[in-house]
Amino acid sequence: MPDTWTVPTICGLLLLAVALAFGQTAGHQFVSYDDDNYVYRNPQVASGLTARGVVWAFTSGHASNWHPLTWLSHMLDVQLYGLNAGGHHLTNVLLHAAVAILLFLVLWRMTGALWRSAFVAAVFAVHPLRVESVAWVAERKDVLSGLFFMLTLWAYVGYARRPFSPGRYLTVAVLFGLGLMAKPMLVTLPFVLLLLDYWPLGRTGLPAAGRSSPFSRRVVIEKLPLLVMAAASSVATFFAQGEAVIPVDAIPISSRIANALVSYVAFIGKLFYPVGLAAFYPYPENGLPIWEVVASTLALAGISAAVLVWRRRFPYLFVGWFWYVGMLVPVIGLVQVGSQSMADRYTYLPQVGLCLSITWGVAQLASCRRQRRWVCGVASALVVLILMGFAWRQTSYWRNSEMFWTHSLDCAPDSYIILNNLGNTLVGVGKIDEAITHYRRALEIKPVSAEGHSNLGNALARRGQVGEAIAHYRKSLEIQPGLADTHYNLGIVLADGGQVDEAIFHFQKVLEINPADTEARDRLGLVLQQRGQPEQTGQ
Repeated sequence: MPDTWTVPTICGLLLLAVALAFGQTAGHQFVSYDDDNYVYRNPQVASGLTARGVVWAFTSGHASNWHPLTWLSHMLDVQLYGLNAGGHHLTNVLLHAAVAILLFLVLWRMTGALWRSAFVAAVFAVHPLRVESVAWVAERKDVLSGLFFMLTLWAYVGYARRPFSPGRYLTVAVLFGLGLMAKPMLVTLPFVLLLLDYWPLGRTGLPAAGRSSPFSRRVVIEKLPLLVMAAASSVATFFAQGEAVIPVDAIPISSRIANALVSYVAFIGKLFYPVGLAAFYPYPENGLPIWEVVASTLALAGISAAVLVWRRRFPYLFVGWFWYVGMLVPVIGLVQVGSQSMADRYTYLPQVGLCLSITWGVAQLASCRRQRRWVCGVASALVVLILMGFAWRQTSYWRNSEMFWTHSLDCAPDSYIILNNLGNTLVGVGKIDEAITHYRRALEIKPVSAEGHSNLGNALARRGQVGEAIAHYRKSLEIQPGLADTHYNLGIVLADGGQVDEAIFHFQKVLEINPADTEARDRLGLVLQQRGQPEQTGQ
């Protein structure tokens, strides 16, 4: 048993490590990457915690997600901090610290291995791959669902090691349900519980348990209610995501499988070499090199075969590996949502499995000699300190939108989305010429982007290059005729240039798309008055 001060000290050090790596975010701004959609330009959230907002949180599929608990947490932050971004960041940091501490306590409770559990939790706490989940306000769903994931594991260990109790089982189910309402990625949690039944809980009756268990069938049956909950969450997510799901004819199944295989291996590489981390990794336009897909397939098949062969002698390798593989399934791109090939935030909980496997394996190799254990201890401390330094640096790139998108462009210079968003940010701070440069580069990469042509038109209009702006507005509408904002902005430019008839047409198109647009109605009224037709203003 550890000394009475050891466990509280480790918890305190984990809290300190998180504060050192991520505490700077208390001085950061919101970034123009979903923070507006989630918080400061979302009228339901920006109003704070209201009865109307609570109803909206449970009934809305806003932002292509159904995660009511996440919406409620953002509303509560607004209630506490207003729209002060530092307060919202602070909540993320505190939640992440709580997840790291709970991870340590859960692993220690399950395995009895104090220092191994502490190391896994420390790597989880300060790894640079955690930055996206912690430093990004809109990714609150990661740290919040992570909290309920760990609480579910804690409750499950208590349930599994005692005689059956409906109350303890209900506690597990309720915490799991809350986690699903924070982020539906937790649908794989019942699968993780089955792995933990194998090791270290030893409930399955399989060889790793050391004996035959009469409960091997029960451990499967008791997961069925949880699987039903996961299925219900999946259905709600499917309907919420709607048009955000990329159709198969846009990205074929073969391309998705190839990208998934490569992403699995890429995330392993980032665990050991976390540099060049970007907010957005564009989907490969021309497909992946065949050698990369083949090499990834062979690597994954080889690792999977090895852990299956060694599962009796090294059960932690089996559990940790399939924890990683299984938890990534919902976000690995087989069902493609958005145009990213992968995202660092997807590793938030899955990579705990990899860390567990590696840590227990290295510890077992070093356990035969005291000198090796001492070397491992020093090396572990150095690893955590180095990771903390990299995490601090990566976090600094999230200080504001301009720094965020500039760094992202350094990591992925050929990303249309990054170039376009950096242009939008530069327009917002008055750097119009720089914005135009990035918009033009974005359109070189994706010339059929209606949004890109519209954004470039806006910047050119502000620069006074009206003729070219009109050309880009028209190109935008040629690609996507239903863009109300583009019709509106083109109408303004045309009206200012005396082309009243065409301006009227575009303002009327705005009102066809959105009859409640009062600005377009007012503009239409003004140009109709110029033509001496005030009676048509209200049409």
